[in-house]
Amino acid sequence: MKFAVIGAGEGSRLKDEGILVPKPMIRVCGVPLTERILRIAARHGATSLYMIINSSFPEVKAYLESIDFGIPLDCQLLSTPSSMHTLFALAQKLRGEPFCLTTVDTVFRESEFQDFIRFAVSSKNADGVLAVTGFIYDEKPLCVDIDENQTILGFMDTQGSLDWATGGIYYFSPRIFDEMDLALGSGVVRLRNFLRLLLRRGYVLRAFPFSKIIDVDHASDIEEAERFLQESI
Repeated sequence: MKFAVIGAGEGSRLKDEGILVPKPMIRVCGVPLTERILRIAARHGATSLYMIINSSFPEVKAYLESIDFGIPLDCQLLSTPSSMHTLFALAQKLRGEPFCLTTVDTVFRESEFQDFIRFAVSSKNADGVLAVTGFIYDEKPLCVDIDENQTILGFMDTQGSLDWATGGIYYFSPRIFDEMDLALGSGVVRLRNFLRLLLRRGYVLRAFPFSKIIDVDHASDIEEAERFLQESI
């Protein structure tokens, strides 16, 4: 399984709150966010690691390349307009087999990630499996409408009556890249809108529930993530 982390953003909200460390290097329970994710991936089936980091953070690339994860790491410096464009920049390297993708700022329980991978690998009829959580605190959540079989029916930018939101962890068939030219040609931006396009095009996406996933976008999220992981021990 190929595993990719997208982290081409600047972390502007954290900077505005006085956190000047590059987001991938923010430490939660003493470990940088990116290092934690890559080590978890290496322990749970990844055969190769791919990472895109904002071009303003060469020190992050140098740090990650100094670590022996036990499997190959391909780390790039690149600034992109959106998370969708970051994913597409990895297309040539991720084609050929299913892959797992996470955002750089997502904090989750390792045991639940292991269960997610098992479920995703066994979901042969799905083009993608998305981690979802009922812990919805983001100011801009992508909420998910799910049927009784955990098939995703639609996405909403507001919660309304929906119980679940995406958590920044995905498992995709490389077939999704067949829609890349259409997305770029029709002006689709942001990963959430590419997910909507996949549904419109008839792709099957399923949801896998996590008890809690935290996106580290604000200084207060660092404390929340540390409490969460400490509770998981």
